[in-house]
Formats: sequence, structure tokens, C-alpha cells
Amino acid sequence: MIFRLLCAALICLGAATTAHAGPREAVDTVKTIITQDIGLPLPASVGVFIYDSREKFRQGLMDEAWVSPQGVDELAAFAVGLARPGRVLLNSRAAKARVEWLRLVAHELTHVAQFELAGDEGRAEQWLAEGMSEHVAYQVLERMGAGVTLAQHRTEAARRARNQTAFARARLDLETLGTPRGFTLRHQKEGSVETYHLAFLMVDYLIEREGFPQLIYYLGRLSYEHRTNAFRVAFGQSIEEFEAEVLRHLQQSLD
Repeated sequence: MIFRLLCAALICLGAATTAHAGPREAVDTVKTIITQDIGLPLPASVGVFIYDSREKFRQGLMDEAWVSPQGVDELAAFAVGLARPGRVLLNSRAAKARVEWLRLVAHELTHVAQFELAGDEGRAEQWLAEGMSEHVAYQVLERMGAGVTLAQHRTEAARRARNQTAFARARLDLETLGTPRGFTLRHQKEGSVETYHLAFLMVDYLIEREGFPQLIYYLGRLSYEHRTNAFRVAFGQSIEEFEAEVLRHLQQSLD
């Protein structure tokens, strides 16, 4: 298969990782940790498109991620990475620090693994997909000795999530957070960092309660079952019941 070089580089996972610092650094290592250590599946061939400016990233969103001209400006205004089945698009200029670059690569590759399990994109609860991708990203950083641990991020997420509007109104509104559009509108309105931290904390609680393999089981059911039914079977309660439970947990733990 021939990939067109739209930007600074295109990496096909499975190729040798370069030793020098820069956008290519450790992509294969991240892939290996996700698949072999954490146990998430990735397609045999994953295209990783790396762009060195927001303008090139914007063009790539249309050319390689099939984002419509009507929606590309909104997406390019805040996104630094995007996953599609079998490929990820990354803006290396927006992730200058090594730790942030590794986190971004791991986060987007986790989305590709989610699509592989679910049979397509957009089938999972969006808050769960985003929170899981953050959780996996910090597992990867910890395993790579990148200077940040999962426990440290948990503490930071709890500190930042206290500012979430959801806690002031005592309603998480997982129905809105469950869709890609709703999740985007929430983090644009209430703060991207705070919304992603909230998603991380909810998934962290779910993993503590059920175990990480149960997330994989849930995603696998999405290939043949609607997400609300898959959630109930995988986690033993409706999304509404989980919302009430996790809100109580977060209110107690964040006091």
C-alpha cells in the first residue's frame, strides 16, 4: 500500500522506531505496550499521519479523515489529534513536550483499538471512550518511565475536575456526554481539560469496580449490540444507574 506524504512524516506502525527525539520517537513502543502489555487489539496496519502545522493538519482532516469542509474549521480549532478506523492524524506542533506527544499518540491509538473491537467508530459511549483512552495513555506513560504515573494523573484529574459545572449542579448528564457531538459541545462550554478529567475519573472508577478486561468485553459487544444494552450487560446496570452511583462516588472523593 502506498501512503501519500502529506506532511512532515507518515509512519506505518511496525516499521523501525527512530532513536532521535522528534515526532517519530517511540511510536512503535507505544503500540507494543498497548497491544502486548495492556491487551488491546490494533489492526495489522495502522497509518499514523503526522503534521507539523495546524494548516497541514486541517488539510489532512479533509483528505485522510474525511471531515467535511463545513466541519473542518471547528475541529481544527481545538483538536490536536483524530482517530479513524485504521489510522490516526496528529499535529506534532501542538504537542511540543515529549510527554504530551507520547500521551497524544497513545490516546489516539487507543481509539483505533476501540474501533477495532466495536467494529466501527462512534459506537461506544463517548465519555467512556475518551476516559478509557486517557487511562490507557497514562498507563503507557508510566510503563515507559516518562516521569508521570497513573496515580499522579488521578490526583491531578481530581483536583481539576472539582471545577466541573457538573458538580455544582449535581448532574453529570451522561446522555449528552455519550455522543461525540455532545461531548465536544460540553468541553467547549465547560473546559476541555476539566471534561476529559471527568471522563477519566468515571472510567477509573469503572475499572476499579469491574476491572479493565470488562471494558474490552463491553467494546466487543458493540459490534452487534446497541451501546445502552451493551453497557447494561457488561456492567450490570443502566447508564442512568451508573451515573447516579459515580456522581455519589465523585462527590465524596472530591470533597
